[in-house]
Amino acid sequence: MKRYLVGGAVRDTLLGLPVHERDWVVVGAEPEDLTVVGFRPVGKDFPVFLHPQTNEEYALARTERKSGRGYHGFTFHTSTDVTLEEDLTRRDLTVNAIAQDEDGSLIDPHGGQADIEARLLRHVSPAFAEDPVRILRVARFAARFAPLGFRVADETLALMQKMVANGEVDQLVPERVWQEASRALMLDRPSVFFETLRACGALARIMPELDALFGVPQPEKHHPEIDTGVHVMMVIDRAAKIGASIAVRVACLCHDFGKGLTPPEQWPHHWGHESSGAPLVEQFCARLRVPAEQRDLALQVCREHLFVHQARELRAGTLMQLFERLDALRRPQRYEAFLIACECDARGRTNLEDRDYPQPDYLRRAFEIIAAVQPAEVAQAGFVGAALGFELRARRIKALTAWKNQQPSRGLPPLPDPDA
Repeated sequence: MKRYLVGGAVRDTLLGLPVHERDWVVVGAEPEDLTVVGFRPVGKDFPVFLHPQTNEEYALARTERKSGRGYHGFTFHTSTDVTLEEDLTRRDLTVNAIAQDEDGSLIDPHGGQADIEARLLRHVSPAFAEDPVRILRVARFAARFAPLGFRVADETLALMQKMVANGEVDQLVPERVWQEASRALMLDRPSVFFETLRACGALARIMPELDALFGVPQPEKHHPEIDTGVHVMMVIDRAAKIGASIAVRVACLCHDFGKGLTPPEQWPHHWGHESSGAPLVEQFCARLRVPAEQRDLALQVCREHLFVHQARELRAGTLMQLFERLDALRRPQRYEAFLIACECDARGRTNLEDRDYPQPDYLRRAFEIIAAVQPAEVAQAGFVGAALGFELRARRIKALTAWKNQQPSRGLPPLPDPDA
């Protein structure tokens, strides 16, 4: 029985990156050999064990054979005669198919070290095509390692395209798609994940609402990048740059879905895209099982982001209606996330990333104005029941009106996205 460090720990060490977890493969052992010394079995489909002290994963060396469609369609074989090389051959990418002996020696039968030097993500064998999840994983690895100069090898991209054409990607279950997508969204360059999926044709199959945005023009005056899909990629990368939450990043991804429905004769304008996009956001989130909290923020941003861009022009009563629709007083943290997503939208434009954008701060101050008018002071004036609610709202609008009248009306920058 012999153990080898495998996968990401070896790869990241070679790249000089921090190693957060270590996985091991055990050669020449039966399950009983591990349980008798205290390893805890956790694998359902094949033998995986947790080390009794470190809790690191130890898997018996195995081979796998395609037995059906989709990523569940495999049978696995483990025995004492399965070699390390056979175990490495079943892995997805050469950079993940490097093992390290206990003495530090590297076992690299598929040229993973050379591909690390060349900054290539290349599949190990034609068996790559048997598992559609690998399309998602390659896209995520492409996004994760894009800052280091990695790209998908031409032959691997061609194989991914063939998999899509053969319908393998259609076997992916929504939960697994969103698991990989949400992990990719939290990377520094999430756009690369979606661009890689688009390059192989998978984006149109699993996220047609997003794929439809590419090639759809916007007014060049306000969107120098022109292409709506490119704009959305810039917006999510902007959200990543400021370290935004996953909910904000999902909202940024979905905010312009409605532009994919605009009739070409109306291009490059997209009147009403905020309302037409909301059903697409609901459809997208329902299909991919997006968590409710993320869905709710995405819907708010889709429906209301133009009001943020036009904030200074809104009357006090319209501002109050916006706060009510956003449930800002009861959900201030979500309201703040909403403003952050809208600012990412404004800054996700070519050469306008650092342009002055005062609207969020304007709305933050407006929110403080209405929040300062408390129900207690209205109740002290003798109002109760429904009358209290009406009076409270009226006083808040009055306070907003007084505040707005004190704001400068000239010399403010133009609106960033008046294409609705």
